[in-house]
Formats: sequence, structure tokens, C-alpha cells
Amino acid sequence: MATNQIDPTKWVDQYSDYLFNYTIARVNDREVAQDLISETFLAGLKSMKNFKGEATERTWLISILKRKIIDHYRKSNSKKGKAEVRINYKDEESEGDWLEERVADPFDKTAEDSIQNVELGEAIFNCLSKLPEKQARIFKMKTIDDFDTEAICNEFDITPSNFWVIIHRARTAMASCMEKDWL
Repeated sequence: MATNQIDPTKWVDQYSDYLFNYTIARVNDREVAQDLISETFLAGLKSMKNFKGEATERTWLISILKRKIIDHYRKSNSKKGKAEVRINYKDEESEGDWLEERVADPFDKTAEDSIQNVELGEAIFNCLSKLPEKQARIFKMKTIDDFDTEAICNEFDITPSNFWVIIHRARTAMASCMEKDWL
């Protein structure tokens, strides 16, 4: 049953600043960010009939925007035969980047690649097991299972600020662990 309504006449006023801040942190280019937001609004208008009302308008627009950002990186990296999305983050304590998605060319695999993928997967789950339980569950839900931030906050009864602190700490610990175990 739909609980949230959609009103595209208010999108620019209500969401453009939030979407811009979200996008600029990921693409680091004002013009590209503005184009991606425009594409998001256009895609939202075209797919309004698919809005079920199970999420808020903003969450729905963010999910469209995420796909637009991924598509942007896929296009820009298509010459390389693979796409990767680096997510830049900055908070009061530090800044860095996180590899959000990587899509390899399925026709460009060797037996060694398959072995490395298995080893990488084992290394990731080994590092994940070293995190505190709550931190590991939240990290896995967000990064691996692709749950929405709002859903995770509701599940663990935490604020969005607390959520991002937990994610930041998990990413830092995972990066450090992966450097030791994988690199």
C-alpha cells in the first residue's frame, strides 16, 4: 500500500541541493553533477508510474541518481573494458575514497583471474569477520546487500549521522585489513 506520494513540481526546490551535494562528492565535477541531476529528474518523470510509494520521494530519486552515476562511470571507463565507481568521502576526521562497484569484462578472464577472485572474496569476508558484529552487519547491508540507508537506520535504531560514522570506521578498518591480507 502506497504511503508516500510523488510531486515532481517540488523536486527542484526540495531535492536539488541534496542531490547536488550527493553527486558532487562522487563525481567531483560541477557540470557533470548538474547533468546527472537533470537526467535523474527526467528519468523520474518518465518512470513516475513505477513509483510504488514504499519509499520517500527523495530515496526514490537517490536510487535513480545512483544508477545515473554508475552509468556515467561505465561510459567514461568503457574504453578500458571495465567500469569502476570510486566514491569520495569527506568528514570532519578524514577523507578518502571507496570502490563502490566494479564490473569486469566477462570475456577477458583467465584461470588466474578466477583464482584471484576467489581469494579476494575470501580476503574480504575474512576482514569482515574481524569487524565488531554490529559494524560488520551494517557494512554488509549497505555495501554488499545494497540496502537503503534509511532502512538500515530503522533496523538498528540509529541516526543517519551514527550510521555514516559506523560505515566510515568499517571502511577504514576494511581498507587497512585488505592492505595486510590481500595486497
